[in-house]
Amino acid sequence: MSLKKHIEEDLKNAIRNQNKDETRALRGIKSMILLLETEKGASGELSEDAELGLLSKALKQRKDSAQLYSEQGREDLAAIELSEIEIINKYLPKQLTEDQLTEKLREIISQLGASGPKDMGKVMGLANKSLKGKADGGTIAGIVRTLLN
Repeated sequence: MSLKKHIEEDLKNAIRNQNKDETRALRGIKSMILLLETEKGASGELSEDAELGLLSKALKQRKDSAQLYSEQGREDLAAIELSEIEIINKYLPKQLTEDQLTEKLREIISQLGASGPKDMGKVMGLANKSLKGKADGGTIAGIVRTLLN
């Protein structure tokens, strides 16, 4: 089942069950899907990579907002963002642990023959492509930087 259909079904259930947090989060994701499908040059249906990218983007937006709200002392708004993060995580593939991520990145580095910080761009390009949706880009960059130094 495509992400769009899955979201629509879950949204119907959330509305029926009067789950406000889930309804809000799913409406936001559905809106992002519709925007991507209707933008200029789009084919209509989203690929799996586009779906993962969309969910990752939504997750990052919520994390950034939650952090900003917490810094400003708005714990009520931060709690809303954190609940939406939990809901979005249900649709993403299982996230890699730091050890698993480090192992995958070591494989990528050896595969490319990267030897130092000058190869960071090559490693990041392949790592982001192969680990899309399974790990945060900032975390990947930090581990790659450590491994290459």
